[in-house]
Amino acid sequence: MKIKTITISLFVIALLGLIGYRVFSNAEESAKNNKKGDKKPPMMVDAVIVSEKDFANTISLSGSIEANENVEIRSEVSGIVEKIYFTEGTNVSKGQVLLKVNDIELRAQLSQATTRQSLASENERRAKLLLQKEAISQEEYEIASAEFRSLKAQTQLIQAQIAKTSIRAPFSGKIGLRNISPGTYVTPTTLITKLVSSNQVKISFSIPEKYASEVENNTPIQFTIPNNTQKFTAKIYAIEPEIETSTRTLKIRAIAENPNGKLLAGTFATIELPLKNIKGAISIPSEAVVPVQDGKVVYIANNGKAKEVKIETIARTDKDVIVTEGVKSGDTILTSGVMALKDEADIKVKVKQAKLPTSNF
Repeated sequence: MKIKTITISLFVIALLGLIGYRVFSNAEESAKNNKKGDKKPPMMVDAVIVSEKDFANTISLSGSIEANENVEIRSEVSGIVEKIYFTEGTNVSKGQVLLKVNDIELRAQLSQATTRQSLASENERRAKLLLQKEAISQEEYEIASAEFRSLKAQTQLIQAQIAKTSIRAPFSGKIGLRNISPGTYVTPTTLITKLVSSNQVKISFSIPEKYASEVENNTPIQFTIPNNTQKFTAKIYAIEPEIETSTRTLKIRAIAENPNGKLLAGTFATIELPLKNIKGAISIPSEAVVPVQDGKVVYIANNGKAKEVKIETIARTDKDVIVTEGVKSGDTILTSGVMALKDEADIKVKVKQAKLPTSNF
C-alpha cells in the first residue's frame, strides 16, 4: 500500500514538474518573440537633395483698376437746365460745354451793375479833376474812388456767376449716363453725370509691410483681369509714405496705357510684383514642410534616421517653399510620410531629383 502511494506521489510530482517546465519554456519563448516584435521595420520615404540657386522672387497680389481721372459733374450755380450739349457714353474734349443753366436773371443783374459802374467811373473821374483844382478834399476823392472799385468788383462777380452757368469738361474723357433732363432745376448738390479719363488707368494694390523696402518707383509690373488671358504691363509711379497700421500694409499705385479701352475702372486685377532676387536660395517641396505650434519643421535624413529641423521661410510658390534658415545645400529632405515621422525614427530613403520652381507666387 505504501509503495503504491509513493509511486502515485512520484508520478504526480513528475507530472507537475513537466507542466511547470513547459509553462516556463513557453513564457520565455513568448518574451523573446515580443522583444523581436518591438523593433519596427524602417519606414520607406521619398527625399530630395537640395542645393543653392538664385531665386527670382515675385509675389502675387490682388488689386483694382481705377480711372486715371474721374470726376462727378455738378453745377456751381442753381437754376433751370436750358440745354444739354453732350451725348451719354461719348468722348468729350477738355473745355467743351456740356450743358447750359438759364442765366437770364444774372444777365439782368449784370446790366444793372454795369450801369452803376459807369456812373461811378464818371464820378471818380470828376472827383479827380476837382481834387487837382483843390475844389474837394482828398477824403471826398477817395470815397468816390472806393465806390467805383466796389461796383466794378460786383460787375466782375456777376460775370463770373454767368460763366459758371456754362458747365465745361475739366479734361478730355468719356462722359457717363446723365441724371437730368432739359428743364431740370439743378443745385450744387445735383449729380449731373460723371466724366472718366481712361486712356491711362491706375492699378492700386497693397503689399505686406515686410516687402516695403523692396519696392521702388518705376518698377514694371504685370497684371491680368478676369476672363482675359492677356497679360498687361504697368509701371509703379507712387508709393504711400507710411504703413497702414490697421492692416500692416503699404499702398502702391501703378499706371498702365489703355488705348483700346479694354481696362475698365473698378475691374479686379491680379498683379505679379517682382521683388529683389534671392541669392543662394534653397527651394524645397512644400509637402516636406510640417507646421508646428511655434513655426515650421522639416525632416532630414541622417544616418538612416529622420532628424527634425526647424526652418525659416521667406516665399512660397505653387509647389515649393524658399527656405532661409535651418537647411543647407546638400541636405537630404524627406518629402513623403512626414506627418507620421518622429525625430530619430528609422527610415529607408528613396532620393528624387530636386527642381527649382518654374512659376513664382
